[in-house]
Formats: sequence, C-alpha cells, structure tokens
Amino acid sequence: MTGTRRSDRRPADGSPVARVCVDVPLAHLDRPFDYLVPAELDADAVPGVRVKVRFAGQLVDGWLLERADDSGHTGRLAYLEKVVSPEPVLAPEVARLARAVADRYAGNLADVLRLAVPPRHARVEKDVRARAAAPEENPAVPDAGPAAPEEGPAASDENPVAPAGPGPDAWRDYPAGPALLRALAEGRAARAVWSALPGEDWPARYAEAVAATVAGGRGAVVVVADNRDLDRLDAALHTALGPGRHVCLSAALGPARRYRAFLAARRGDVAVVVGTRAAMFAPVARLGLVAIWDDGDDLHAEPRAPYPHAREVLLTRAQLGDAAALVGGYTRTAEAQLLVETGWAREVVADRATLRARMPAIAPTGDDPQLARDPGAATARLPSLAWTTARDSLRADLPVLVQVPRRGYLPSVACAECRTPARCPHCAGPLALPSAEGTPACRWCGRVAAAYACPECGGRRLRASVTGARRTAEELGRAFPGVPVRTSGREEVLATVPGGAGLVVATPGAEPVADGGFGAVLLLDSWALLTRADLRAGEEALRRWLAAAALARPAADGGRVVVVADGALAPVQALLRWDAGWFAARELAERRELGFPPAVRMASVTGLPAAVADLLAEARLPAEAELLGPVPADGERERMLVRVPRARAGALAGALHSAAGVRTARKAAEPVRLQVDPLALF
Repeated sequence: MTGTRRSDRRPADGSPVARVCVDVPLAHLDRPFDYLVPAELDADAVPGVRVKVRFAGQLVDGWLLERADDSGHTGRLAYLEKVVSPEPVLAPEVARLARAVADRYAGNLADVLRLAVPPRHARVEKDVRARAAAPEENPAVPDAGPAAPEEGPAASDENPVAPAGPGPDAWRDYPAGPALLRALAEGRAARAVWSALPGEDWPARYAEAVAATVAGGRGAVVVVADNRDLDRLDAALHTALGPGRHVCLSAALGPARRYRAFLAARRGDVAVVVGTRAAMFAPVARLGLVAIWDDGDDLHAEPRAPYPHAREVLLTRAQLGDAAALVGGYTRTAEAQLLVETGWAREVVADRATLRARMPAIAPTGDDPQLARDPGAATARLPSLAWTTARDSLRADLPVLVQVPRRGYLPSVACAECRTPARCPHCAGPLALPSAEGTPACRWCGRVAAAYACPECGGRRLRASVTGARRTAEELGRAFPGVPVRTSGREEVLATVPGGAGLVVATPGAEPVADGGFGAVLLLDSWALLTRADLRAGEEALRRWLAAAALARPAADGGRVVVVADGALAPVQALLRWDAGWFAARELAERRELGFPPAVRMASVTGLPAAVADLLAEARLPAEAELLGPVPADGERERMLVRVPRARAGALAGALHSAAGVRTARKAAEPVRLQVDPLALF
C-alpha cells in the first residue's frame, strides 16, 4: 500500500507497480494504492481489469487504474493476489470521469466505479471472448436491447460502412436544427438545449442527431428516464442506423444482457449506447455526443452514493472529452436555462408560427370568463369546461387523456362539509379510503375509523382531498356510460392506445401515446402539484403538464387541453403559451435572488444531530459558506444545508469529503449522508 511520501524509485525486486482503487468506500481511503505485479500476472494485469488485493488483512476487490515502473511508497509493497478477469472493463476515459464525478459530489471513487461498471457475469464474458477469438464463425451479435436478438453484425474492420446521415429535412422545424446536425457530422463540440414542439417525435430527432454523429466517425451516449422511453428510442435508432449498430443499457435487462451490452460498447463493437441512467458512464470510443431527454425527471437522479445526476455526469463528460451535448425535453429545467444564459449551450427552439400550428388549444378553468359561466369551477374537480371538452372529443370518436397526480384510491380524505382533513382519532394520522365502498382507515396505524365524526363541524361524510386514478376511472365511467375506460399507472403502464373514442386515466409519466393523438387532455388536481413544499413544485408541475399536453392533436385537428387551475399562475401561463423557456428564465432569476440551486451550489448534511455537528466542526468550509438549518429529516435525524457561490463548489465538496474522511478514520459510529445539489432540499 502506498504511503504519503514519494521517492520515485523502483521496487527492490524489480517488479512493476500497479495502482489500484480498492473497493473500500471509506472517505479517508479514497486514493490509489500501489501493489507489485508478480511475473505470472504481468500479461493480464493491464489498466482497467478487476483485481483482488490484500488490504488491511482482508482480500478485497479493486480496479487496476494504471501501471508504473516506480512507486511513491517508501515501505514494503504487497503483491496483487489475483486478476479476476483479463477483460479491461474500466476504460481510461471512464476512470477520469469517475474521479471528476466523485470530486464534484464529495464522494468516493470506489462508489462511482460501482455505478460505472456493472457486476461481472463470467459466462457472458467467456462467451464474448470466445466469439472474438473466432469472428468468422461467430459474428458479434450484441444481445442487449428489446430487438437485440435479431441484430446483425456490429460495425467493425470487416464491416466498415457507416450509416448514412440524417436526411435533408431533419430538424427543419427548428431554425438552429440543421446547423446542429452539421456540427455533429463535422465532429465539432456543439452544445444545445432543445425545446421540443408539441407532438414531436423526439426519438426520431435524437436518432437523427446520433446518425449525424456516427456519420462523422464518432460515437454517442443517450440517456432517457425509463424503459418505455428507451423502447421508443431503440426503435428509432434501428430505423436510422440499421441493425447491430447500437446497444441498450438498462438495469431492467438483467445481469447477463446488461453485461453483454456493456462489453459490446467497451470492446468497440458498437459506437452508440442508449439507456436509462445506467448508461451515463457507458464506455464509448471517440465519443462525439452525449444527450439526455427530459432531464427534469427525478429518475435521472441516482439514489446510491454519491447520488450523481445523469445530466451533470453527461455534461462533465462532454467537457472532459470535448464532445457535443444535447439536453432536450418539452419543458426546460433551471439547470438547462443556466447553460443557455452562461453561453455554454445554445437553445434550439421553433419559431412562434410553427409552434402555433402544432399546439393544441389550451384553456384554464379558473380564469374570470370561465368563473362567470361556471361559478363552481373554482372548487369543482371536473368543471363544466373539462366535462364538455371530453364529451365533444368522444362524440368525434377521439380518445381523451385524463392526468391525475396520485395513484390508486383516495390518498387522503376530508370532511365533506367543512373540508377539514380527516385524521385518525388515535394517532392523528391521515385517513384514506381503500375502495369506493370501503371504510376509512388510518395510513399510519391502520386502525379503522368506521364512526368518524369531524372534530370541527361534527359532519360524518367524507370527500377526497385528491382522487386517485382508479377512483377517477370509476367516476368517468359513470359519467360517460358505454365508453371504454383504461388506466395507466403503477400496476400497468400502457405504451399505446387506439385512436377511437375512449378514456385513459393516467398518472404523470405513465401517459400512453394515442394513434393520431388525443382529442382532449384534461389536467386535474393541479393544486396537488403546485402546492407541494418543494423548490421545484412549479417546474415539476409544468413538466408533467407539457408532457401530457404534447400528446394531444394540434388545434386545427381538434386537439384541446384543459387545465383545472387559475390561469394567472406562472406555470399555467407557460403552459397556455407553450413557453418553457420563459418559465425557466423566470425560475432561475427567482432562485438567484433567493440563493438556491442552480444559481448557487448547495450541499445537504443529514444524520443524527450530534453526527451532523461533528462533521461540520471538522469541515474547513470556504469563507463564503452559509449554514442553513437545521430542519427535521426522517425519524430523529436532521438536515443542515451549506450554501456557497458556484465558483466555490469544488472547495465545498473537498471540505465535506475531507471532514467525512476524518470521521471514518476514527471510526465514528453514526453515519452522515452528504448530497451535493440534492433534488429535494426540504
């Protein structure tokens, strides 16, 4: 193991040196350690392989980062115990990226490498190596995606013909679009933030961007939020590139197929990798483009330490590798707006005339004209405008999409007379209804409240605070008898629905695509999204609304969207005008004024009060650092927030990581969770 002094001398026995990242996720051990390479392992111990080493008396896993002729350690070095596999799974570019990500998020390199390199699957590795040894008998067939078993041979020296680039009409609806494709084809590091038009076939646009990159002789990595989006992008890439030229990376593939796809990319059999956040570290040679769709989706945030966000990993990758970057979506996050305002990226948007031609007609129910016609619209869950819009679309034999922000049955109920939230008489927990005819029960202690009476007015009738998808489907089925009603949510997510008359009740993110587009989209319970105690409540509400509204037909073809909300609210205004850029600029300006991310860099320190205080006492925070809190977390834990200017982000992460190292070195009993720029601050 290395010491702290360097002598730059060769070991006494003349053995070469291997620098290893040991898989021991302790902050004070977050550095490479030197080991001698025995002669029998010399050929296999190349940078990037998995190894076994003796560390603190135990045999642990590690990654060989580099070879050297000398060591900086003045003492006696141990030998590598074993090369687990001669397959160099860790690419040098990915190792550099992992170190940068660990430094940005105050994390450990070992934790990041565990995210970057999937677990080894020995049978797959053996099969891949056997195929590579006899390519004429076993053509490479990467079994790595929804259509992978039918894929043909990947691009290689024997199959050098690159696919043709995108056609002349690609991205023509966006004035800056053709220039973006030219830059990708020429290998330039173009950076773009794309606001997609309503009804846009975004997988086809991404496939065209990837095709332009591949035509220029470089590779691409594209990350989407979920497997449904991945299936659509996979199909578009098969059309644009042809079979065998890309692989899909997703945890849902299972260990064998995921590892096979990873090896296909690592060995250079394919130049394009697409997937969920598992693909953000995918090893692609000569990387020319990184892209992410819908970067505001919280599925892009990794739930494991050090909790990186796929967008930030990809942007770091573009910066380190001088690659192009594309951040796209129907909406725009404050983080994407910051890229535009700082000049790091250029926005790609359609002109207003094109936008108006593609937009559905959008109307709120809470503005003055609607209230004059329907005084109950302010409190009704399905105001008359929404009801008549759905009725007219069904009469025209068009499908109707109803978006509700909760799953299942009533998450909470209130007194039907005075609207006081109904709470358990025993523990004060919220009451919920398990079914339409069910008895209210406590969501905390589980007790049934059959004889519930409101403590404010004595009323015994209950109403929904927010009605779930199944309850909404039942209510709409009664309102429109004879019309088929489908639900799309946790139990079953529909990918597509037919174009005829029918009702689809979906939760956000589970909206299916209708053949020809929906005739009407109803956005219900908007207050449940807008009133959340969350910094991103307005941004998230707009993201969900635009994603649903984008599935409607253009207004000229009868497409209508009704949002049950006050038209004066900023997110509703952005929806009515389909102007996500305006809202993102407004949101970013407000966060600058208030001192919230992304205008500043903020870290959360969560743990028991004594542990949090201990870590912050050890941290040599920058002079500009501000401490906010504490605020309650879960259980007995609390959270402190540390805020610094963006220019001091590196100093903040370094100080927190060093303080964590001090605590792990003295084996502090209580853990502390560090997160830099977490999605949820409160």
